[in-house]
Amino acid sequence: MRKFLKISLIIFLSIFIIFAVLISAYFIITKDAKLDSNKLIGAGQNITIFDGDGNEITSASPGAQKKSVSIENLNSDTINAFIASEDRTFFKHRGLNYKRMIKALFKNISAGSFKEGASTISQQLIKNTHLSSDKTIKRKLNEIRLTKQLEKKYSKNDILEMYLNTIYFGHSCYGLQSAAQFYFDKKAEELNLNESAVIVGLLTSPNNYSPFKNPEKCLNRRNTVLKNMFDCGYITETEYADAVSEPLNAKENTQKNGYGDYINAVFDELNDLDFDYYELTDGCVIKTYMNASAQSFIENIEYTCDNSVIITDNKSGGVKAYKSTINGLKRQPGSTVKPLFVYAPALEEKNLTPFTKILDERIDYNGYSPENYDKKYHGYVTVTDSIKSSLNVPAVKTLNSLTLKKCEKYLTAMDVELEESEKNLSLALGGMKYGLTLKEIADKYSVFSNSGNYRPSRFIKEIVSKNGKTLYKDEKFFCNVFSNGTCSLMNEMLMETTKSGTARKLKNFDYDIASKTGTCGNENGNTDAYAVSYTSENCFAVWLGDKDNKRAEITGGKDCCNIMKSILENVYSAQKPAPLDISSGTSEIVLDREEYEENNKMIIADPVCPKLNLMRVKVLKGTEPIQYSDRFTNPAIPTPTLSVSIDGINIELCHTKYYSFIVKRTKNGKSEEIYNGKWKQTISDRPAEGVYIYSVIPYYEYEEKKYTGKEITLPTVNFSNDGNEPQIKIPDIADKDWYNQ
Repeated sequence: MRKFLKISLIIFLSIFIIFAVLISAYFIITKDAKLDSNKLIGAGQNITIFDGDGNEITSASPGAQKKSVSIENLNSDTINAFIASEDRTFFKHRGLNYKRMIKALFKNISAGSFKEGASTISQQLIKNTHLSSDKTIKRKLNEIRLTKQLEKKYSKNDILEMYLNTIYFGHSCYGLQSAAQFYFDKKAEELNLNESAVIVGLLTSPNNYSPFKNPEKCLNRRNTVLKNMFDCGYITETEYADAVSEPLNAKENTQKNGYGDYINAVFDELNDLDFDYYELTDGCVIKTYMNASAQSFIENIEYTCDNSVIITDNKSGGVKAYKSTINGLKRQPGSTVKPLFVYAPALEEKNLTPFTKILDERIDYNGYSPENYDKKYHGYVTVTDSIKSSLNVPAVKTLNSLTLKKCEKYLTAMDVELEESEKNLSLALGGMKYGLTLKEIADKYSVFSNSGNYRPSRFIKEIVSKNGKTLYKDEKFFCNVFSNGTCSLMNEMLMETTKSGTARKLKNFDYDIASKTGTCGNENGNTDAYAVSYTSENCFAVWLGDKDNKRAEITGGKDCCNIMKSILENVYSAQKPAPLDISSGTSEIVLDREEYEENNKMIIADPVCPKLNLMRVKVLKGTEPIQYSDRFTNPAIPTPTLSVSIDGINIELCHTKYYSFIVKRTKNGKSEEIYNGKWKQTISDRPAEGVYIYSVIPYYEYEEKKYTGKEITLPTVNFSNDGNEPQIKIPDIADKDWYNQ
């Protein structure tokens, strides 16, 4: 018994000492943690944005835009939406939810990281306004101490109000009032149940759940918030059922300050960079890549429908100008993906060359039978013609030959992750579940002017604290997708699209422009129209359409190219860009034109081939044809046809464009020429009676040198003038006496 008491005492003292040490450590670590009331209302926040030339964009300070809301003026649905989703015991605890903290502690220990936060609304307010996003024990302890100070000094309503006025909702909206005005064009006090759930749903990831960028994800998240409210008893089952059946009804406030779209994109990128907005509460400077002149120009173009425009810099990877009435929403990309998803991968895999011919015909792949936009088939067409005319059938055929598995390898390298439903041949024509943003399309086209290296463009160049500390810097990240050779060939083919294809409205510029257009729709009108162009310096992309998918009379080759033309004129008004690379990684070969055009064969021309029959083309190094022609150094023809009648002897020659012929007649071992000259369809002869042997020798003359082919001997002829039918003696092994010779 005495031993047991001794052990118990030791254990008790050990626990007491450990507890005392922990308490002491807590107070020592958090001794400098002081609550700052000014930070709780965001008074110190001042974010200044600069363009690429270092000029300040004064309208970009969220602190200046932030508007406060009073909690007593909000309806109960709005308050309950926040409580149900963010902190169900907010009005019961004293700042900390110990049950959730212990549960999160065990999860973090088992995971070996700080994955679970278990933060209450009070803790979130402290973290967002007073602390960094570092997941350390010291930061967590400071958060706990400051939260206790907060709860002692302010009421629950005060804390909730300050939280609602400082929380970030995406699209540069700080505070509930700004969010309500941006997402629904109304005051926070006027938000209904559906709208409140949408806004609360943004908190987990404002950019990811934006109704303007990812409406389907936003809808699912809103319904989760509504379910939380139902589980907490804040709404009835009927109210829940009615609410989840409602559309999002998000209505963006279109009243924007100058450069508003670019500024919104800057704040969206902060979220994409996994950058903690609340680290900026003491103010900072954001340096961007924006070109003020180009930005002003695209903002002042007269658009007749919803639109997006982006201009990126190939060298820096920075976005020089950006405008969008749909906030970077993903759209069906249409034919813009053909070079990216189909032809460039097929070139890289050495499946084809720009001059490979593809039969444009009716096809059916297990019920999938694509048609060309003009409802016609065009027979054999080259890859270049298929791209510049944006033909559908050759693109689908090429993807089928390439295989979806190989295609996906290149898409993954360009940050395109396919869903299972997208892994089919309609992908060649832009058939995607969600589609791509215009920025994503431009980023992928930039790969061709950057030697095959893919790098997502950025709006933000650098973020610097008010103390001069660099908080973020855009680092150059490249992923090599295509070889130099593939890019050179794609550049040349897309330049041809500008010169004589669907983007020919841009053909009159006297510098290299590679282009691709795209249009989505049907005979009732189009929903999306694109023009993408790039030079050696910049990539440009234009989208026109309707965010609600209403049909319009718009096309990429006409309407988008008209806008593209004005942008190019503005950007290159003072200086032309350098030429695009169309030769690196390629081999120039000389083909036999006749073999190519008439027989669809890519054969290296004979060294003495006639100049008019030469065809110079570029191919990817390593894909040069292995077959060489010798049809001029060693002329060869099919055996001519010999026919005999009472009127004479006729020799029919197959048509051969460049050959000449010697025709000989032999009798009793004596030969004589009866014809020597260029091709004639029929060589006629009327000799005296007798037995004759005719032969034909093809030859070709090049620079005073004659190249003679093999003499072809025709069947023996027994010609008679007695009126009887002449005889042709045709050798036959059946006539041969194998035993008596």
